[in-house]
Amino acid sequence: VLRTLRVFWAFFWLVSLLLSSIVWVVAVQLSDKNNAHMQKGLLIFGVIFSVLLQELVRFGYYKLLKKANHGLMAITQEEEVPISIGQLAYVSGLGFGIMSGAFSVVNILADSLGPGTVGIHGESSYYFLVSAFTTLAIILLHVFWGIVAFDACERERWWALASVVLSHLVVSSVTFVNPRYDGSLVPVYLITLLMGIWAFLTAGGSARNLKLCVLCRDKDFLLANHRPR
Repeated sequence: VLRTLRVFWAFFWLVSLLLSSIVWVVAVQLSDKNNAHMQKGLLIFGVIFSVLLQELVRFGYYKLLKKANHGLMAITQEEEVPISIGQLAYVSGLGFGIMSGAFSVVNILADSLGPGTVGIHGESSYYFLVSAFTTLAIILLHVFWGIVAFDACERERWWALASVVLSHLVVSSVTFVNPRYDGSLVPVYLITLLMGIWAFLTAGGSARNLKLCVLCRDKDFLLANHRPR
């Protein structure tokens, strides 16, 4: 079931990409293509619109999964939810991140085929390396965003949901400073670290169970606490 949900979430991300692409193409066709400043402004508009649309789809998918869970409870007549919100958040975020990362990598690999070679005319030779690290951060961020956003919707903490949208906008916007990669990669990984800690605490993590996990003592801890009495 979780694997199927991950595929569905990847499909929903593709739908958001398709809609944002249609809006951007229409805006470009209606604008002056010879005006460089206007085209750059449209690119910024396209990125912001795409981020907002992705977060809107994330929220809509949460509502859809919530209703599906209630339906499963009614059919199976169980008192507990068959799939927890935490599991749904992780799986949907992972599907979103994998699809987003796959499209990013495909575009980078398409550029690597030529006919030119990056770095010859003064461009940074670290283009592909930095792009790989950025894609990795985006995949992790989508997982973290999914966990925090689903928990925020569940607890009606709209400030937390707004923080997810804002951080997504910041991560997408800092890439406009490229090819100054130090100006984009450092903030992206700083936000990734902060969102990772937030998602870890949201999922019920603590310093104690993190220490037990690092020391490989989590199984012993669980067995000791679930020993028959």
